[in-house]
Amino acid sequence: MSKNKKIINKISGIILDILLIVVTLLIIMGVYYLIQIKLFNNDYANIFGYTFFEVATGSMADTIQVGDAVIVEITKDVQENDIIVYKEENNFITHRLIKINENDEIITKGDANNAEDNPISKTQILGKVIYIIPKLGALRKTILSPQVLILITTLIILLGIALKITTNMEEEDE
Repeated sequence: MSKNKKIINKISGIILDILLIVVTLLIIMGVYYLIQIKLFNNDYANIFGYTFFEVATGSMADTIQVGDAVIVEITKDVQENDIIVYKEENNFITHRLIKINENDEIITKGDANNAEDNPISKTQILGKVIYIIPKLGALRKTILSPQVLILITTLIILLGIALKITTNMEEEDE
């Protein structure tokens, strides 16, 4: 076997290993998330002090669009102008904190809304948005569709088989 083929086989093996590790970690995180939500009936999953939500309304447009995901640091340490997530009744709301009154009453407002929200207390705050992932909701829905999951799984298996066959054939040639 030529030196170039050995290098290509090593590189493709490393790429496959990395891909499998990433997919495995994503599956583990997904299972952990589902266990916290479905099994323990939590309102959200706490992953090392962070959680994430998919935005369902346009109240924060142009800053955050419908279908974007927000990564939220779970904290009560918030300041004016932070985008926060708070719970009101059974809903999590992602709006900008615009004012903290003297008695710790918090006023929020969606960037696209004309009016301020009803005041909330600090106890209702889940945390503050630290990162916005554009269009992750649409990507998530696409990737998690049964057809795409079957296709991705099949491709990974076929790629692994092809690499194994190629490696075995080259070892026999030596």
